[in-house]
Amino acid sequence: MRKLYLLGNFGLAVILAILINQQALAVTKEDHQIPQLSDIQLPHTSVKEWLAQQEQSTLLVTGIKLNQTANGLEVILETSASDKLQVTTKIEGNRFLANIPNVQLRLASGNTFRQEKPVAGITEVLAVNQDANSIQITVVGTTQAPKVELFDSDEGLVLGVTPTTLETQPSADSQKPNEPDIELLVTAQKRSEDAQNVPLSLTVIPQQELEDAQINSFTDIANNTPNFSFFPTSSGAAEFNYYSMRGLSNFNFLASQDSVAFYIDDVPFDYGGFLDLGLIDLQRVEVLRGPQSTLYGRSSPGGVVNVISRQPTDSPEMLFSASYGNYNSREVQLSLSNAVIPDKLGFRFAGVYSGRDGLVDNVFLDRTVGERSQLVGRAQVLWTPTPEWNVSFNTYANYTDSGNPTFVPRNSEDPFKSEQTVDGHARVSNDTQALKVNYDGTDFQFTSITARRFTNQDNFLGDNVPRRDFLRQIIGINSTVWSQEIRFQSPESADRLRWLLGGYYESREFNANNDTLEYTETGAAAFGLFSPGRDRVIAEQFRNTYAVFGQLDYKPIEPLTLFAGLRYESSNISLDRQRVFEIPNGGVIPSSPELRGADQKSDEWIPRFGLQYQFNPNLMAYGTISKGYRPSGFNYRADTEDTRRYGEEKSWTYEIGLKSSWLDNRLTANLSVFHTNVDGYQVLLTDDFGFFRNVANADVNITGVEFELKATPVQGLDLIGSVGYVDSRFQDYRNPFTGANFSDNRVPLSPEFTYNLAAQYRSPGGIFARLELRGYGTNYFDDANQIKQDPFALVNARIGYEGPNYGIYLYANNLFDTRYITSGFFFPPPNVTAGFGDPVTYGIQFRANL
Repeated sequence: MRKLYLLGNFGLAVILAILINQQALAVTKEDHQIPQLSDIQLPHTSVKEWLAQQEQSTLLVTGIKLNQTANGLEVILETSASDKLQVTTKIEGNRFLANIPNVQLRLASGNTFRQEKPVAGITEVLAVNQDANSIQITVVGTTQAPKVELFDSDEGLVLGVTPTTLETQPSADSQKPNEPDIELLVTAQKRSEDAQNVPLSLTVIPQQELEDAQINSFTDIANNTPNFSFFPTSSGAAEFNYYSMRGLSNFNFLASQDSVAFYIDDVPFDYGGFLDLGLIDLQRVEVLRGPQSTLYGRSSPGGVVNVISRQPTDSPEMLFSASYGNYNSREVQLSLSNAVIPDKLGFRFAGVYSGRDGLVDNVFLDRTVGERSQLVGRAQVLWTPTPEWNVSFNTYANYTDSGNPTFVPRNSEDPFKSEQTVDGHARVSNDTQALKVNYDGTDFQFTSITARRFTNQDNFLGDNVPRRDFLRQIIGINSTVWSQEIRFQSPESADRLRWLLGGYYESREFNANNDTLEYTETGAAAFGLFSPGRDRVIAEQFRNTYAVFGQLDYKPIEPLTLFAGLRYESSNISLDRQRVFEIPNGGVIPSSPELRGADQKSDEWIPRFGLQYQFNPNLMAYGTISKGYRPSGFNYRADTEDTRRYGEEKSWTYEIGLKSSWLDNRLTANLSVFHTNVDGYQVLLTDDFGFFRNVANADVNITGVEFELKATPVQGLDLIGSVGYVDSRFQDYRNPFTGANFSDNRVPLSPEFTYNLAAQYRSPGGIFARLELRGYGTNYFDDANQIKQDPFALVNARIGYEGPNYGIYLYANNLFDTRYITSGFFFPPPNVTAGFGDPVTYGIQFRANL
């Protein structure tokens, strides 16, 4: 905002003298005439004159016209100098917003323009003066935000509006071929911007692609992202999920903080045993690879997976889908949305039930095992009291009930036949609540996110040793996480200088109420125990995390942006634990001294800085240097002080990349190259019996490349592909418990390469077809690199017919029934036991908009 300075008589006289002198010296070459005093423009000496000058320098919109077109609507802002307008745009739910500085409305009918329902698919067009120096144009779609193109004309600035209601979207509800978006807006950097302008390695999966590829889990997201893998320990199991991003994994599941941050509608999720979640009614998924510490509340050295659900609509919407397939797989999904008060208060509800019979034939018990069911629900209420403020409340609940995860000998002829003596279960439930308050003003933006998440895991697992009943594993874990994030940042219209400042607090209570190995008489004899019974660990961990973070982006010249960010994070963790042996007659024998009130503190400064250069509108390059960090912690399973504590993990990542888009975004190609040095990588180790009990630190070097391509060579045909290569290796690392040298070995759970390719066609006549190829390189499951999965590939196919408001499809996943393992370990040593991925699955799906 301009400031008004009042000049004293002396200052005015000095300025007047300078101006007269400069005018006198400015003699033109043509006539060499010395200007007269009357020709000199004097500065204004009153507020009235100054305000008059400001009004003259501010452009005026003297009229607004609406013209109906074949595609929708033209909104014409009548002004004499539309080429001087600098417009910033963003999407909020079903609203398109255009903010225009240095302009005011001066209409004959007043200083506000409003037209309701000008064409089908558009609820309202609104133009208002935001303040004394800017206006805002709002175009509200019936169900979805419209597509808007900006261009100049002889009459003024034109907004070409195309409604994108569910009836006209190129999906199951339309017969129109798919067309590339003008730009794909993301919020990876906490502001709405084109994904191709974000200076980091970023995979974006928009709503249409989520539907076409049937993406409804973190595994599906990883399958469409380079250098990201996500596998359950065995087919269909909810016991645990292993993931890896850019060579950093969660193999150390006893760590106090994950290497990747998972968000569902601003709620942070962690721990591999809690991530078997159903993702429903999605709008967009953003996967950010590399350290993220200066823009997100929770720090993550590997990256961030950000899941954004669909928002409430301003008119009734109902989406329904149902599917049925082999293994009696079934799924029913429904979502409802509407406005209680148009433009002010709306809601959205969504739910899904899915189930499947077991995949494994247990010949010992003479029945199939591993059945699975899942129930997911989500609700959101969105209140928009003013255009600047919106308040949303989200709640999410998930319950997954799986049978006993099935592990078989690595060399089994048929991995889907077992001889387990016990059929157990693996169950996990989550419920979350989040309150988000957002202010989008002309001077700054403000965001507050208050979230709570409760998770409970209940497992009863057999030992998977054929026809032997050595032991059972009983797990009872629950976790409560409270988090509060606050961000202040520059307004959406900021261009040359952008800033963000935030704070984060997290309280995490992790209770292992029952971490037990129950030995039978056979098991006690095999492991040299004096009696059968339960070896039980009971532990309570409390961790508080405090952080402040910020980032500054500055354009010294138009094509160059420099950015720097810094985070300070402090955490403290405490541990209470005991380990006892419970014998059948009711006796309890302490196995180690009880521990109370052990605590540990850690803190770190975490910087990030880099630059991006826009060579032209189609090509951008960037380079970043960023630090990753995971705090120290406790291994609650350890009995002695020397094995109970593990150190901090610190890393530096160096990355350069290119982003390009051509042919009106019909072709995009992105490339990134990175190198990461990890000091103190947190490693999980087994004890002499093959149980995961020990944690150590090691050094790791990681080098990788990522390439992504999207193309629409002809109308209706889309090609989507990516490839990632990563070489993640230990450096100067010996197992501190056995002395084994693992230097130069590959880090477990980090596939050497990942790739995916999808080709899909949507015809004007309603035919839809999609073919996918997903592949993985060599993957190891232990530090010694003795258990591995060789490279393999999976093929998925989908074909269907789409009508105006419905679609029916046939699908097949793992079409050629490829066999591959998703986990492997020595148990009982030296035998290798492994979990296998799903066999071929196929079925039929129906989707409709009602």
